[in-house]
Amino acid sequence: METTKELFTFKSHISRINAVAVTPDSKRLISGSLYEVIRIWNLETKEQVSLLIGHSQSVNAVAVTPDGKRVISGSSDKTLKVWNLETRKDIITFKGHTDKVYAVTVTPDGKRVISGSSDKTLKVWNLKTGEELFTLTGHTESVNAVAVTPDGKRIISASLDNTLKVWNLETREELFPLIGHTDQVYAAKVTSDGKRVISVSWDNTLKVWDLDRREIIASFSGDGPLRCCAVAPDGVTIVAGEASGRVHFLRLEGV
Repeated sequence: METTKELFTFKSHISRINAVAVTPDSKRLISGSLYEVIRIWNLETKEQVSLLIGHSQSVNAVAVTPDGKRVISGSSDKTLKVWNLETRKDIITFKGHTDKVYAVTVTPDGKRVISGSSDKTLKVWNLKTGEELFTLTGHTESVNAVAVTPDGKRIISASLDNTLKVWNLETREELFPLIGHTDQVYAAKVTSDGKRVISVSWDNTLKVWDLDRREIIASFSGDGPLRCCAVAPDGVTIVAGEASGRVHFLRLEGV
């Protein structure tokens, strides 16, 4: 890290920010909040570009397609919406979940959307048509996070039931659970090589899992519950956010 200096702050939101995503060209930031509006920001001019209005309740998750042309949002109104980033129009609404949508991701080929909900399920959707392709069941509590391996073959889900699950996207089967957290799991990220999963939990820990060995290979304990995490493209630099407001910068070595 060369510096920890704050560069600038966006202040237009009037309520809690639940989700952020950056376009692949690093030019725009998308943010979703407790108030049902999605805001688009220009990272170069530091200005708000537009609003995406259409959800009737809190926006809990946002994702950008690999081509940078569309935004997918998940909401407490039980729906997902696909937005054209240039026209700022709502293209498709996905309906099928029976409770709040907390997690959204897009497969690397840009063809499918995966969502996680407090209805305890994951759903896989055709991004072009809005068709629900299938539902994955197995968690016993809300699904808070979903991630896809870079090869597009496996889904990782994190849940309030204290577990993560690994699914085969093609066969639609649960491959195995990742068990080790002792409290709710709030986030899961996959390293760029697809070999490891990073998870954070209300049990104050961050865990690194080897997907092939199906085991924990490293663990970090914070001073309080951990709510979010990110992995740099180098696969070894990890950032974790605590509920207290602390941000931890970690480096994975020797595993």
